[in-house]
Amino acid sequence: MAISLKSIKKKTAAELQPIFTIYGVPKVGKSSLASEFPRPIFIQTAEGESVPAGVVAETLEVRNYAELCEAITVLVSDEHNYGTAIFDSTTGLENIIRAEACARNGWKNIEDPGYGKGYKIAAGIFLEYIDGIMTLRRERNMSIVQLGHCDISRFDSPSTDPYSRYRINLHKDAADIVEANSDVIAFVNFKASIKKVDAGFNKQLTHAEGGGTRWMFLEERPSHIAGNRFGMPHELQYRKGEGYKALAKYLPPAREAA
Repeated sequence: MAISLKSIKKKTAAELQPIFTIYGVPKVGKSSLASEFPRPIFIQTAEGESVPAGVVAETLEVRNYAELCEAITVLVSDEHNYGTAIFDSTTGLENIIRAEACARNGWKNIEDPGYGKGYKIAAGIFLEYIDGIMTLRRERNMSIVQLGHCDISRFDSPSTDPYSRYRINLHKDAADIVEANSDVIAFVNFKASIKKVDAGFNKQLTHAEGGGTRWMFLEERPSHIAGNRFGMPHELQYRKGEGYKALAKYLPPAREAA
C-alpha cells in the first residue's frame, strides 16, 4: 500500500491503566504503597517476600516460569474483579527468568555460556514476560505494579564525570527492559539533609539528618532513575494510606469494580 498524507489519522492516548515500577530502600513501604492500589492481587515471585503487617492481601505464589505464565494467563482469561496485579518482587522475577534461560539451554547457571550471552538470552525471556503483562493490561485494563529493591550503580555520563545513582536492583539488560516498558518509575526513599558541624581546629564534619517522612520521586535526577508519562511532579510525599490517592489524580480513572 502506498503511503500518502491522506492516510494520516489523529490518535489520542488510550485510557489504559499504567504499568508502574516502584523501587526503593529497604522497609520504606513499597508493598504498603502497592497494597493501596485498586483491588490488588499480589503475585509473589520469591520465598521470603511478604505483605505488610496489617494488610490482608490475596496472593498467588509462583516459583518457576511456567507458574508465572499460568498466573498471568488466568488473570487474563478467568472471571475476577481484581484491578491491580502486583509482582513482588523483580528480584524474584529475575531469578525465575534466569532459571528458565538455563533450563532452555542446558546451562548450570547464567554465567555458563560466557561473554554475557546468558544475560542476553534472559533479557529475551524478560520480553516474553513484558508481552504477558501488556496483554493483561490490554485485555483486562488492570494496573500493573512491579516492586523492586534498589542498588547504587556507577553512571558513566557522556557529559560529566562519572557519578553514582540509585537504580532498580537488576542486571542492566533486565533493568533497561523494565524501565523502558513502565509508564511510571517511582523511587521511594526517606529524605535526608546534610548538616555541617564545627569540630574545632578549623575543621568541619558533615552528617545526615532526616525524619521519618517517605517520598515518592517521579522524575529522574542525578541521584536516581525515575520518570512518568502523566505530568506528575518531581516528588510526592508518601503518607501511609494516602499514597495511591496522591498518584491517582494524575492517572486515568481506575477500572470500575464489576
